[in-house]
Amino acid sequence: MGVFTFTEEYTSSIPPARLFKALILDSQNLIPKLMPQAIKSIDILQGDGGPGTIKRINFVEGSQLGGLKNRVDELNEETFTYKYTIIDLEEKFESIAYEVKFEPTPDGGSKNKMTSTYYTKGDVELAEEDIKAGKERALGMYKVAEAYLIQNPDAYA
Repeated sequence: MGVFTFTEEYTSSIPPARLFKALILDSQNLIPKLMPQAIKSIDILQGDGGPGTIKRINFVEGSQLGGLKNRVDELNEETFTYKYTIIDLEEKFESIAYEVKFEPTPDGGSKNKMTSTYYTKGDVELAEEDIKAGKERALGMYKVAEAYLIQNPDAYA
């Protein structure tokens, strides 16, 4: 098994509490609404949203993947930290673990950091296109939510 870790950071004009509420706490409602061309629904299969919860992301028909299952590993509303693992993956990966942290910036916005750890099966090498595609999906979702929050200043306030 191989282990590959990558970290991405970006800044936003949106405070961490609003981003955390929108992208993490209410993702199952907001993300399908904002990205209907990609995500059909997000269903909670077990749990109450906290650690141990299993969510299924259902992609629209015609997508490369039918869906993914995420397990919530940690959810801290005080430190705006969220850890989750994508489980039940295809033949290349055992799992992919993510750690997301939103921190306040002096200007009232936030610095957002995501660390991704890919656990591959056997001697599978992680392809550059897999890494790039994962980063683009995550950043795309952040940007869509950020734009929504800018246009709707009372949402998740």
